[in-house]
Amino acid sequence: MTILVIAEHDNASLKASTLNTVAAAAEVGKLVGGDVHVLVAGHNARGAADGAAKVAGVSKVLLADAPHLKAGLAENVEATVLNIAKDYSHILAPATAYGKNIAPRIAAKLDVAQISDITAVDSADTFVRPIYAGNATATVQSQDPIKVITVRATGFDPVAAEGGTATVEKIEAAADSGLSQLVSSEVTKLDRPELTSAAIIVSGGRGLGSGENYTKVLGPLADRLNAALGASRAAVDAGFVPNDYQVGQTGKIVAPQLYVAVGISGAIQHLAGMKDSKVIVAINKDPEAPIFSVADYGIVGDLFSSVPELVHALT
Repeated sequence: MTILVIAEHDNASLKASTLNTVAAAAEVGKLVGGDVHVLVAGHNARGAADGAAKVAGVSKVLLADAPHLKAGLAENVEATVLNIAKDYSHILAPATAYGKNIAPRIAAKLDVAQISDITAVDSADTFVRPIYAGNATATVQSQDPIKVITVRATGFDPVAAEGGTATVEKIEAAADSGLSQLVSSEVTKLDRPELTSAAIIVSGGRGLGSGENYTKVLGPLADRLNAALGASRAAVDAGFVPNDYQVGQTGKIVAPQLYVAVGISGAIQHLAGMKDSKVIVAINKDPEAPIFSVADYGIVGDLFSSVPELVHALT
C-alpha cells in the first residue's frame, strides 16, 4: 500500500499544514508498510516540489506543472489526482480551505466516503475524528478500497521539513476542466505571524468592548510576545476585528505553544478551535467563565489593568 499526500503550497514553498498531513500519512505507512508520496500540483512549482523532497518520511514527490494548476482550482487538481488515484490506498489532504475544497470532489468521483478531519490513526482503515464541537470523538472504520481523508493539523505534530531525500518525478497534469477560473486575489500582508502557524497567539473577546480597545490592549502584549492576534466569534460579530481573526469551530483551528485568551468567556465553539494549545492562559473577570476549565493558568481580574501589568512584567 502506498499513501498519497496532496500538498498545499504557494508554488514556491509548502504550507505548514502539509507537514502535519505527512505526519498522519507516515503513521498509516508504518501500519501497512507503505511509502508516502507527495503530489505538488501547480505552475512553476519546482521550488515547492524540491521542498517536499526534503520532508522527512517522503519517498517520492510527484510534480504536475501546468498553467491551469497555478491557482490550485479544485476542479483541475481533482482531475490530476484522479489520473493517479488507482495507485494509492489512501489519499490525504490537510483539513484547510484548500484540502476541504479538493478532497470531497475526489471522494465523490471515486464513489467512496470521505473521512473528514481526523486527529488520530487507529489502524489502516480506522481513524479518530472530533464530533460535537470537539466534546466527543468518533472512531470511524472504512472498507472503501481507496480512503480519502482530510487531516486536522492540530492532531499531528509536523514532521521535519529537512532531512528527506525523496526523488521528484514529473507527471502529466489533467487537461483544464474549464469549469472555474481565478478572477482576482488579494493578499493581506501581515506584520505579525500567521494565525494558524503561530507559536504564540493572543486572542480577544467581547469583554474588550470595542475594536479600539482590542488594538490598544492586546497590541502591546502581542508585540512583546511576537504573537499572532486572534479573536472569538463574539468579537468578530461585534466588528472589533475582521473575520479572518476568528478562532473556533466556525473559524480557524489552532494549537500554538501558548494561547492567551483575554476577555473570552469560553463558549463551546471557541474552545473547539483552541483547546489543543500546549499552554492556555485565561484572563477574565468572571471566575465561573468556562474558559478557566481548559486553562493551565488563569487570572481573575479586570483585563484593562491585568494585561498592561502583564506587559510591564514582560519588559
